[in-house]
Amino acid sequence: MNSAVCARCQEGFQQDERIVNSHGQVWHEACFVCAQCFSPFPEGVFFEFDGRKYCEHDFQMLFAPCCGKCSEFVIGRVIKAMNNNWHAQCFNCALCNVELADLGFVKNKGRALCKPCHLKEKAASSGKHICFKCHAIIEDGPIKFKMEYYHPYHFNCTNCGEELTASARELRAELYCLPCHDKMGIPICSACHRPIEERIVTALGKQWHVEHFVCAVCEKPFLGHKHYERKGKAYCET
Repeated sequence: MNSAVCARCQEGFQQDERIVNSHGQVWHEACFVCAQCFSPFPEGVFFEFDGRKYCEHDFQMLFAPCCGKCSEFVIGRVIKAMNNNWHAQCFNCALCNVELADLGFVKNKGRALCKPCHLKEKAASSGKHICFKCHAIIEDGPIKFKMEYYHPYHFNCTNCGEELTASARELRAELYCLPCHDKMGIPICSACHRPIEERIVTALGKQWHVEHFVCAVCEKPFLGHKHYERKGKAYCET
């Protein structure tokens, strides 16, 4: 070590002097300091940039970008998107809040959205639905199953096994093609066009869910009360 010199002051070392070894270079303890504030590194932790070593505070102030969401310095992995810098955990979908760092995103009206949310927004603007299974826009008629919308071709009839179309019917948590459903003799509500599995109202030559048989003017359900028929429509007494 007699021929070694300090990487900072270029002076040699005394016999039995404590030295610091970092990346193949040696330093006097007093010389191993931040290149900006010249203070020792707290607990020996330092950050290196362009061959110079900095304490965490000065490194952040000089080089570390600030997160566009939390405004804290980003140390380590930096996500650069939407003309800003982000922590990976801070770069989220503007609608569902899922992390986008490893999923990718779509810019939508100045927002970063995950692909499913982007498709939902796109579908909503065109009056269409997003398939709950494949997350693609349903261009033609959807089927509604367990309160969600799907492409019909994702399902087959529970009875005959044929691929379903938009005319499919749900009954007791199962899906059936229209011919198979009709063979089962289940009445269809004239308002919502879905099977009537409980109480049924027969009026105007049609069948209805109780809550869907309403006054043609005020749209209040009759719920078993008297109604008046005129020209194919039902009216309450008022």
